[in-house]
Amino acid sequence: MIRPVLALLAVALAAPAPARAPVSPTPLSPAQRFGDLYRQVQMRRLFPDSKTFADATPRRPDAAVMAAYRRCACTTDPALRRFIAANFTLPAAPIVRPQPRAPLAQHIDRLWPQLTRETRTVPPGSSALTLPRPYVVPGGRFREMYYWDSYFTMLGLPLAGRQDLVEGMVADFGSLVDRYGRIPNGTRTYYLSRSQPPVFYLMSGLSRDATTLATRNRQLRAEHAFWMTGERTLKPGEQHARVVRLADGALLNRYWDDRDDPRDESWREDAELAATTPARDAKQLYRDLRAAAESGWDFSSRWFADGRTLATIRTTRLVPVDLNSLMLGLEQAIAANCRTLRDAPCATAFAARAAARTAAIRQHLWNGRFFADYDLDTGAANDRLTAATVFPLFARVATADQARATARAFEPLVGQGGVRATLVPSGQQWDEPNGWAPHQWVAIQGLRHYGETALAARIKAAWLAGVTAEYRASGKLLEKYDVAERRPGGGGEYPNQDGFGWTNGVTRALLAEPR
Repeated sequence: MIRPVLALLAVALAAPAPARAPVSPTPLSPAQRFGDLYRQVQMRRLFPDSKTFADATPRRPDAAVMAAYRRCACTTDPALRRFIAANFTLPAAPIVRPQPRAPLAQHIDRLWPQLTRETRTVPPGSSALTLPRPYVVPGGRFREMYYWDSYFTMLGLPLAGRQDLVEGMVADFGSLVDRYGRIPNGTRTYYLSRSQPPVFYLMSGLSRDATTLATRNRQLRAEHAFWMTGERTLKPGEQHARVVRLADGALLNRYWDDRDDPRDESWREDAELAATTPARDAKQLYRDLRAAAESGWDFSSRWFADGRTLATIRTTRLVPVDLNSLMLGLEQAIAANCRTLRDAPCATAFAARAAARTAAIRQHLWNGRFFADYDLDTGAANDRLTAATVFPLFARVATADQARATARAFEPLVGQGGVRATLVPSGQQWDEPNGWAPHQWVAIQGLRHYGETALAARIKAAWLAGVTAEYRASGKLLEKYDVAERRPGGGGEYPNQDGFGWTNGVTRALLAEPR
């Protein structure tokens, strides 16, 4: 298999690169701008949520703020609080206006205006990034547009007659690629060092505006180039940023982050973890924490060396099955777009990339029973069953036999309220017993692709029953659910949030399907 894969990669790498739009300089994050002031605010727990100060806006230029801080006798918490109040505007508390109880689908449709934002301009010094069109936020503490959340959110918008928001959000994400050469985790300066699961091709496929296809495809190619940065110089067995080349020459991807310091939005949590694990290199620990944030699974036993403890996180040593399935989808989408646009060299090159990745996923991300993450240190797919195992079915990369075996292995993940992220009760939010909207959608669609309709129907019914039960009890749609017992989910670095973008989108789309 090695020679055909290498031949396909040779075709792919020989293709001309797309014309790149000018990329804006990456602005500094609040932690980078405010140094010791930022560290003091976070480590002294001035705010219960570490994200609060990351989202604060200085009332005057940074230099003036820091000069005043150096003069400030801010040795006590009250003094530091007074300084922050005088020099920063804190983000407003989220508001979800109460509504008369309505059928669930109608309630979701009424939520979209409450979750819609617009940031064509932002105040000087804000960590928020501007966007040209209105967009939908998840809700709660998540005041900005997020990458992979948004695709699942967008699934429900056309059903409420809001195709305009779909087109606007596609344009917004494209504008981020044009400015920064990537789509960040979220639209804040402190998210620019990482991306999230590459679902822009799926969003782009929701657009009904054929006149924007060339623009969207150029942006998809630029995003692909971001994920593949460094591929041309990699030797077998080497890795660079988000790209890995295995011993047989296969090119695959991993999650990464361009920074190796504490995350701005979780600065104290990361710094305290590093302090309790002195045997670990702090920079590598921070990189692995950040890489897990890029995965969207922040955090999960999936990434832990011991399968239980956050301190053993090693995200960058794993080649994730979900990421590579989505990268395959991106390559196939670019090839199809190029054929429509009559760009034969591009179509040939990306078809070759997709064929090479298909072979690599089937060979290296298959453990003999189900699809799993490839461990760079052991040189094989691991034996950890997670909800990510169905992504190759979603991307239609599995063989019929692999899909059938994966579906059987997947069944224990299905609880009363839908699909669990894992079967490990670690206390992290992407673990037992929590279920999340994106996994329900990916599992249902992936299983349907291979004729596993009974299991797909079981997941759909369980998810809708759980979401409906909580809505009847509290009037809310939540970020995550305990799918073992059909109640609100828990765990992680912050309380369960309501709103909630991707739950709304997936639930609305499933409710609209024929019974």
